[in-house]
Amino acid sequence: MNDTLYLDGICSLCTRTGKFLSKRLTSPLNILELQSDEGESVRKEHNISQDTLILIRNERSYIKSAAAIRCLLYMRWNWRWIFPFAWMIPLPIRDFVYILVSKFRKKI
Repeated sequence: MNDTLYLDGICSLCTRTGKFLSKRLTSPLNILELQSDEGESVRKEHNISQDTLILIRNERSYIKSAAAIRCLLYMRWNWRWIFPFAWMIPLPIRDFVYILVSKFRKKI
């Protein structure tokens, strides 16, 4: 199974992010909508109730900021170098910022 990123297909910020990522990928990553049949199936399979960014990497699921930061690992080196620095930010702070952005994402 290839690694897959599930984005909200209704959100314009999420859609633009998916297009941004797809142009800069160096490793294979499928980008699909959460609203697809497969997206709904993955949410149930991994017991993810909220509408959030989901990354399935090596058959493990990551959500919110953990998924977003891991997306850097699929990109060219000029983006990938950010990963270790972003990872040093404590999870509660990263997720707080993710939640703030997600509350206003449909207005962006």
